[in-house]
Parts: sequence; C-alpha cells; structure tokens
Amino acid sequence: MPNGILYTTLNSPDEEDRVPGEGPVVEVRDVFKVFVARGNGSRQRGFLALHNVNLTIAAGQFISFVGPSGCGKSTLLNMIAGLVRPTEGEIRYNGRPVDGVNTEVGYITQDDNLLPWRTLQENVEVALEFRGVSPDERRERAAKYIRMVGLNGFEQHYPHELSGGMRKRTALIRTLIYEPAVVLMDEPFGPLDAQTRVILQDELLRLWEGTGKTIAFVTHDLVEAIALSDEIALFSRAPGTIKQVYTVPIERPRDVFHMHAHPQFPAFYDRLWRDLKEEIVDVALEAT
Repeated sequence: MPNGILYTTLNSPDEEDRVPGEGPVVEVRDVFKVFVARGNGSRQRGFLALHNVNLTIAAGQFISFVGPSGCGKSTLLNMIAGLVRPTEGEIRYNGRPVDGVNTEVGYITQDDNLLPWRTLQENVEVALEFRGVSPDERRERAAKYIRMVGLNGFEQHYPHELSGGMRKRTALIRTLIYEPAVVLMDEPFGPLDAQTRVILQDELLRLWEGTGKTIAFVTHDLVEAIALSDEIALFSRAPGTIKQVYTVPIERPRDVFHMHAHPQFPAFYDRLWRDLKEEIVDVALEAT
C-alpha cells in the first residue's frame, strides 16, 4: 500500500454483489479485536481493544470518531480499510465482507507521506499514474485540484519546500483526485496550528460537499468533529465500544470560522463533552 493510498480492487465476495448506494456503505457487525503481545519468555498477553462494536455508515455521510486515547478509533478505521482483521465479527463494504485490503477506499493518515523526490504536482498525480491515466489527463486533473486548494504556483516545489499546511493540502487532493467513494481520515490535521487547521477544515468541506462521497474522520477535537460531521460516534474507554452516535444539529453549509457563534453549538458541545468526560475521568482514575 504505497503512501497510504489504496489502488487495486476489493476481494470478491462469495455472494451476489449489491448495487452501490442501496443500504449502508459500511457496516460494522459485532466486532471484537484482541491484540496479542509476547511477554517474557514465551508467554503471550492479549489486549482487548474493541468490544462488541456495531455501526452503520450511510453513503455520502460525514461521520467522526471521538473518544479517549487508546479506545480503538484508529483500529476501527484500519479494519474498514482491511489493514486489520477483526478477532470476531465482520466489517462489510457495500454489502460485501472485507476479507483483505479494501482498496476501494482512500486513506489519509496523520503523516502526509509525500514522496520527497517528487514535486507537488507529481505527488498529486501519483494515484492516477498507478491507475494508468494518460499524462495529459493527469496534468489536467491535477491542475484542477491544485487550484481548488490554492496551491497553484507551487506545482514544481518539492515537499521540503512546502509548509505543513501546504503538505496537508497536497496529501488531501492526492487522495481525492482519483475519486474514491469512501475516504478514511485519521487525525489528518492534528499536528497543525489552530489557524491552519480551521482553514483546512473549511477547504475539506468545500471539496466534499455535493460530491456524494463518504468520509470517516478520527479526531480528538470536539469542535472539529462538530464543525465537519453529520454524525459523531463517541467511543468508550478501552476496551472501546460505541457509547452513542449523535446527529449534529447544525445545518449545512457550515461556517467553521464562526462555529462557536452558532446558536445550536453551546448546548450540543456541552452534551458531547459531558459524555466524553465520563470516559476520560474513568481512564484517569484507573491510572491512579
């Protein structure tokens, strides 16, 4: 899986294909995950990361995963991508079991994973290159996305010549350019300063709205989750399960720059923080 981008096709199921768009695009059914670590000598110890997780994600939905550190948010994202298998239970994509790497989705991680020997434009084009798209079409499509995120003029710059925000923009459009139906994002804006984060949140919404694409987004930032999402799945402390799924009561389009001023924001934020705080306090008490 080069550079966090998934290229080939999903393993064929042993059942009839379902027409995409009929029913949820992602189904998580009674999923448990145990990680086994070898201790001293030959003794093995198991760590239960996820416990009886059930979730459905509709096509075109933007859903965020929030919860305490170590609660399994990223593990679930990796399962949807087919990079990690459930110990028990099943992940289904468009009605089909995910039995291997789910190469029908795009995956954006915390690291931008840009190729240092390629220019910005060449990095953006790389997924299309792997898919056999002609050079002329690659350049045309790359130019369109580069303009959309305000990076025109930097096409021939290398990653080390770009700021952190510019690198994140490049990583984002590198995934979106080949138009995966589902995009998985694991704290993609986490390392950035607050101002750059909000700018990129706004750009992400502009790129996503109206496309019909599905986004599953891991974050520790409740304001970010509210600003971006249709739904927010709150995970319990480890072993993680989904404590509750909330519908964000703020209409679209969203003004991420003035989210705190929205009349629905304070009460919803307080409710979400109160429920998350219960899980964080439990973790802190266990550590003492």
